[in-house]
Amino acid sequence: MTDVYVPPAVWTWTQGNGGQFASINRPIAGARHDHELPVGEHPLQLYSLATPNGQKVTILLEELLAAGHPGAEYDAWLIKIDGEQFGSGFVAVNPNSKIPALVDRSGPVPIRVFESGAILMHLAEKFGAFLPTAPAARAACLSWLFWQMGSAPYLGGGFGHFYAYAPTKIAYAIDRFTMEVKRQLDVLDKHLATSEYLAGSAYTIADIATWPWYGELARGHLYHAGEFLAVHEYTHVLRWANAIAERPAVQRGVIVNRAFGEPATQLHERHAASDIDAKLA
Repeated sequence: MTDVYVPPAVWTWTQGNGGQFASINRPIAGARHDHELPVGEHPLQLYSLATPNGQKVTILLEELLAAGHPGAEYDAWLIKIDGEQFGSGFVAVNPNSKIPALVDRSGPVPIRVFESGAILMHLAEKFGAFLPTAPAARAACLSWLFWQMGSAPYLGGGFGHFYAYAPTKIAYAIDRFTMEVKRQLDVLDKHLATSEYLAGSAYTIADIATWPWYGELARGHLYHAGEFLAVHEYTHVLRWANAIAERPAVQRGVIVNRAFGEPATQLHERHAASDIDAKLA
């Protein structure tokens, strides 16, 4: 490194400091414009985008429907992270202005839920599915769920940002986060060497939360970093990731609120099962 950065006594934000999302990132919270959220006919209203965090929720909703829970019917509305997440209606549901956000209108008082892990827990407990009830299995499921929630920022905000999105390639930053991502993959690989799924023999919300991040990373679909990370080394992660990718509900869930990639893989909104059927036909 040829330049030495000396932090100032007090940091000052400079707009347009580089990177793909520089035009919308600011060090303040709250609504930036008035915009009410649309509401569909189903009790569950999801406001999201098909990033890994958004895919967690649509995969679970499709798994619940496939498992015979008609109450999991939902409307999924697209929230593009180009500034739409700062609309007043969305901020009222999620003051952190991050997707996904859910409003459960099935009871007398609407319930807002934000943070993908909280949404998964809310839905799993609501329908009594994909979250074990036996104490040991439940503890394992929640441990891996929270492991994912705590680890993914290193993968997304750390490795993904500096490897794929930063305006310049910084060797120190890429090396630092690559080391951590490979360590995390090794944690998963060693565990999955002796366990079919993360919480044991049952497929749970821990798998649903982890797959869009680490499963798709191992399959070479996230950041197109498979060769760089030598993902072929993590054979047990690949076995697990490929098995989950074959699930019909996963294939349905990943396209909901997708607004990038090939047009055939995009479904901006979902209001009925037939919306996905038509796209996958």
